[in-house]
Amino acid sequence: MNVNQSVPPVPPFGQPQPIYPGYHQSSYGGQSGSTAPAIPYGAYNGPVPGYQQTPPQGMSRAPPSSGAPPASTAQAPCGQAAYGQFGQGDVQNGPSSTVQMQRLPGSQPFGSPLAPVGNQPAVLQPYGPPPTSAQVATQLSGMQISGAVAPAPPSSGLGFGPPTSLASASGSFPNSGLYGSYPQGQAPPLSQAQGHPGIQTPQRSAPSQASSFTPPASGGPRLPSMTGPLLPGQSFGGPAVSQPNHVSSPPQALPPGTQMTGPLGPLPPMHSPQQPGYQPQQNGSFGPARGPQSNYGSPYPAAPTFGSQPGPPQPLPPKRLDPDAIPSPIQVIEDDRNNRGTEPFVTGVRGQVPPLVTTNFLVKDQGNASPRYIRCTSYNIPCTSDMAKQAQVPLAAVIKPLARLPPEEASPYVVDHGESGPLRCNRCKAYMCPFMQFIEGGRRFQCCFCSCINDVPPQYFQHLDHTGKRVDAYDRPELSLGSYEFLATVDYCKNNKFPSPPAFIFMIDVSYNAIRTGLVRLLCEELKSLLDFLPREGGAEESAIRVGFVTYNKVLHFYNVKSSLAQPQMMVVSDVADMFVPLLDGFLVNVNESRAVITSLLDQIPEMFADTRETETVFVPVIQAGMEALKAAECAGKLFLFHTSLPIAEAPGKLKNRDDRKLINTDKEKTLFQPQTGAYQTLAKECVAQGCCVDLFLFPNQYVDVATLSVVPQLTGGSVYKYASFQVENDQERFLSDLRRDVQKVVGFDAVMRVRTSTGIRAVDFFGAFYMSNTTDVELAGLDGDKTVTVEFKHDDRLNEESGALLQCALLYTSCAGQRRLRIHNLALNCCTQLADLYRNCETDTLINYMAKFAYRGVLNSPVKAVRDTLITQCAQILACYRKNCASPSSAGQLILPECMKLLPVYLNCVLKSDVLQPGAEVTTDDRAYVRQLVTSMDVAETNVFFYPRLLPLTKSPVESTTEPPAVRASEERLSNGDIYLLENGLNLFLWVGASVQQGVVQSLFSVSSFSQITSGLVRAGSQGEYGCRSILCETIGSQYS
Repeated sequence: MNVNQSVPPVPPFGQPQPIYPGYHQSSYGGQSGSTAPAIPYGAYNGPVPGYQQTPPQGMSRAPPSSGAPPASTAQAPCGQAAYGQFGQGDVQNGPSSTVQMQRLPGSQPFGSPLAPVGNQPAVLQPYGPPPTSAQVATQLSGMQISGAVAPAPPSSGLGFGPPTSLASASGSFPNSGLYGSYPQGQAPPLSQAQGHPGIQTPQRSAPSQASSFTPPASGGPRLPSMTGPLLPGQSFGGPAVSQPNHVSSPPQALPPGTQMTGPLGPLPPMHSPQQPGYQPQQNGSFGPARGPQSNYGSPYPAAPTFGSQPGPPQPLPPKRLDPDAIPSPIQVIEDDRNNRGTEPFVTGVRGQVPPLVTTNFLVKDQGNASPRYIRCTSYNIPCTSDMAKQAQVPLAAVIKPLARLPPEEASPYVVDHGESGPLRCNRCKAYMCPFMQFIEGGRRFQCCFCSCINDVPPQYFQHLDHTGKRVDAYDRPELSLGSYEFLATVDYCKNNKFPSPPAFIFMIDVSYNAIRTGLVRLLCEELKSLLDFLPREGGAEESAIRVGFVTYNKVLHFYNVKSSLAQPQMMVVSDVADMFVPLLDGFLVNVNESRAVITSLLDQIPEMFADTRETETVFVPVIQAGMEALKAAECAGKLFLFHTSLPIAEAPGKLKNRDDRKLINTDKEKTLFQPQTGAYQTLAKECVAQGCCVDLFLFPNQYVDVATLSVVPQLTGGSVYKYASFQVENDQERFLSDLRRDVQKVVGFDAVMRVRTSTGIRAVDFFGAFYMSNTTDVELAGLDGDKTVTVEFKHDDRLNEESGALLQCALLYTSCAGQRRLRIHNLALNCCTQLADLYRNCETDTLINYMAKFAYRGVLNSPVKAVRDTLITQCAQILACYRKNCASPSSAGQLILPECMKLLPVYLNCVLKSDVLQPGAEVTTDDRAYVRQLVTSMDVAETNVFFYPRLLPLTKSPVESTTEPPAVRASEERLSNGDIYLLENGLNLFLWVGASVQQGVVQSLFSVSSFSQITSGLVRAGSQGEYGCRSILCETIGSQYS
């Protein structure tokens, strides 16, 4: 029986689904014609959303912004913060400027002078050249967010905008760190972008009108004073009336806020004569490199205060930032939840940035893939490669092809086109999607990826309506949805043969360590009941997956559990150098048919090896045996390997202890992350070719070389779980929870994924747990709903701002029922010619996901210090480019952050402090290797909470509440000795108890009389008492990852 035809498409297309109206298929499947009204599409043939009160939308993008470039729609006046130090548009750290300046219009060429306003001449920026990326990197490297609160930095210089007529000045500042040194009596000319407030020269005098500008009584922020002799060209006598770049206050005759549209007197020359040997700055560029900035608050920390008597020297502020002055992730997350968590996210608009991963929201598919499947670092791609290089924002997508959906959202529809298979482009092989353009009355279609004209098969033909759309567009998932599935034909199968249902093989270490810790007995007891919950398709009564069992130490034991046997039979293979499977019939069986024999085997295994004294184990032969068993059965499958120690027995893949902490922070540190031998990579390639996925459960008491043992799981698309110093009483719940989730989750086997893009960009790099035999196909022996593939894109041609950019992810895999399927995800992105549009549509969480994976892969080939420096430099270049081209003019000491990236420094700091890049003294080499491979396949939500954990105060919310209390910022300073906190990072839950917690709370929660009696084994979910709901909260948070 054809297994591809035996299981109906799930869910059946054409029947009402959650959220979505029922589809009526008119041209295939024998269904009646559609009664849905013909709704016109926007650009790219996308359907128009009609959800609730949202206006009609198409697949077309929103109109490009023609306003000011800052990355926020709520703009504060230029030079001012919208609230505190951090405005809605440009987030600034340090004293906020009050300079009234004109923003660059959206169409202003980058690096050009400011446009004239009224009859006022064009002026240059009043604060001097912006800092270089090296300076920003220096600032970022000095950030210490979690330490003690630093005193506020001193105020910056006078903060009023330039008058309508300004005199230029010249002078030199020895030892200032801002300019180069010049011969005495010779100074470079200063444009308005280069001047310094308060500089006076005897050669030039300010216009007479400037004398009416007097400082206010309260005074604006002034520069710190400095004692010492006068510098050449400086004069301290008289009031400070000659200020080439700043003025103290507006004229008294003008009301506040009046704009001065003309000069008050004769205009002095804007530039001094060219000095020999001095290259003038170009306005809007960074100009010559400056010395390192000593702090964030004042751009000129050593500059004197002019117009007053020299005061005592003031100490320089510390290099650190005030943590409270940094944008709060907690506030950003809460704001996004309030603003975007109330209504569904409709995917009908091209290039629309989705809600944050920390926001609970529903998705309504109207032509673009859900953000649960694909998230991008930016939803507005630069049109040219030069613009992309200038911004340094990585262009990447995090793809989760088999992502699990909430119950309120429908799974992708399954479409069966029969023996003809899915319709594809003849040139680029892209699959039919909502962006394809039908022409010539529906007889042909133009590929949206390569522009090739293709004929429409007769069985797929349908007429077009008056808008040029097919009349059955809403009846076909591939023409109206962003995600859907095709049933594959035999042409998509290995050896032109439909696959058999997959198999699970449980391979159990029965060496002395495994028996002593109680692992074997615990595992066998759990498997008796767990085998009833194997994954199944749709409404199938039982799983089609077959199971097998192997135990091992120095030798391997295979078990015949055929249903006709009264007792299981054991066969031993001692020649591990030439591994083979001693039996075929009876090794892989149906659970229900052989339940009695399987139960008997699981009862006998702990007893058979109870007295073993064998401590040595093998590893590579075990995986070889499982792979050979699947090969003999002609099916794909998964190996569940339970291992306890370093494989030191004489066999292929033997390892030695190479744990050497002396290599940390040296050029040889990268060898700690590399496999010892190439045998593991060779074995992994063979497993991928057979469709054999490996999930590894490690229970080490000492070093086991995770960097080498994890190679096979990582390249086959599997997972690694690690339980150091395993003890049943402490680790039982965590292990069994992981095992249940791992066995029950839906998996796609023998998978191949390819990402296609429209003309102008292409996929160039891939990150994740997979194997690649060429530059385009991602091969995975197994792929579950938790695994992601991160793809980086580069330009190979100029993009068109009107047509945008398209991505299509096609995954070919075998389902748990043995069906060969194609899952398709489509996404349309905008293209831009302005850097402001790029920064306005970035997604910081996805950006951090990519940067972490890039760094974690980099430690395999580069010193860790070089990897850290690369991250800091890239972040500095991103922010420096924004400051130079998009931000309002501000003092050089202020840290300017785009609205969409205001958490980038905080999150990047967390990545830099992670165990892989900055290990503590207690972090082992195995722990670092484990975390490195773990992050490689994480999705965006997982990396978000992993690098910036949630810190929940449990004693500051109502006792009877079972909801999550408001989180606080993850910093040691936020911990109070009188409170209890719950910290979770997606992998572990930590309960932090302050030493001064009330005795009644300790008694109620831990059933002990004092803080000193609390031990790690006292807390259990479901604890009773006044604070029992806190344990329920722990259990609720843990269930989010089950």
